[in-house]
Amino acid sequence: MQKKRYIIHVDMDAFFAAVEQRDNPSLRGMPVVVGADPKAGKGRGVVSTCSYEARKFGIHSAMPISIAFRKCPDAVFLPVDSKKYHKVSEEMYEIFYDFTPDIEPVSIDEAFLDITGTFHLFGTPYKTCQMLKACIKENIGITASIGLAPTKMAAKIASDFKKPDGLVEVFEERLLDFLWPLDIGKIWGLGKKTKTALNEIGIITVGDLAKREVVELAQIFGKSGMHLWELANGKDARVVEAQEETKSVSNEITFPKDTFDRDTIEKALLTLSEKVSSRLRDDNLKGRTVTFKIRLEGFNTYTRANTVGSATNFVDVIYDEVKRLYLKFNRGGRKVRLIGVKISNLMPADYRDNLFVDETEDKLERIHQAADRIKKKFGDASIKRAGGRF
Repeated sequence: MQKKRYIIHVDMDAFFAAVEQRDNPSLRGMPVVVGADPKAGKGRGVVSTCSYEARKFGIHSAMPISIAFRKCPDAVFLPVDSKKYHKVSEEMYEIFYDFTPDIEPVSIDEAFLDITGTFHLFGTPYKTCQMLKACIKENIGITASIGLAPTKMAAKIASDFKKPDGLVEVFEERLLDFLWPLDIGKIWGLGKKTKTALNEIGIITVGDLAKREVVELAQIFGKSGMHLWELANGKDARVVEAQEETKSVSNEITFPKDTFDRDTIEKALLTLSEKVSSRLRDDNLKGRTVTFKIRLEGFNTYTRANTVGSATNFVDVIYDEVKRLYLKFNRGGRKVRLIGVKISNLMPADYRDNLFVDETEDKLERIHQAADRIKKKFGDASIKRAGGRF
């Protein structure tokens, strides 16, 4: 007999906005929008997240910030404070590890936990979820919504049922009763085009999908047809997988106005190189592949990459390479809307991929270490570079 699985999906409620309301109690009960500067309805960029009070006005994540402003000009618009949110996220994951070692991060504010082997330490699976929610609220000061189910998909769907501060348990013996009445769009990973195609052949609910002949679905949708039929019938063997190693570190910026100005673009490239370098060094990593991303007016996006001889996390090396890629790129006289810098092909910072490390590299490493110490003590703005050089 197969052992029952108990999988949790934890989703923090309006995470960025909730953290801001926690840190500034005067914002509680107010519509709070975290994202780009709206600039009185003329801003660019999008909403990162918003409070539930803001959602009552029709505002949601990924909405253009200009539209969010038009929907609720009296909302409190705040910039994204990445460092603060990452710190809170780290605290959140520390709590997760008090309940189970089997954790699959999904994003900064979302994760799957498998408590099959640990729930007995806390009582029942449901009691474990209650204790987890209480620990998050007591130690972090914000709420989380949790779905508990025998499969990952059901747990993810359940976590969204009673937001905010919800807890929904789906019992194995009632899994199909839970899934079948749902709109087909609730299936995890189902795209809009596939949903439309299913609707066109009369499949509206998950139950409709489950009751169709699997051969018919395979003929129409190929292998994905079989997969969708299995999910609709509660068959989801996907396990909670531990976090994979970081594959890349990147940062990008959208300009307030599309620009031709070379000096503006190069200064932005330097700032991005500094941010990427700092993140690499904080994570004790370095990389060999430098990628330059550019989005032109009209939203055409391009990337250019090059793999350098030795892995690096030095600002100067990253900036010199990404600047070279930028200058080599022919944008045909079009203005630039967005640029980005990414380092991939990563390895531990202390790994020697070149046996012959010259004095210049050793000197640069000492300089960067000194700069790291100064920034940690006095903040990122305490050191400025001239022309991309220390």
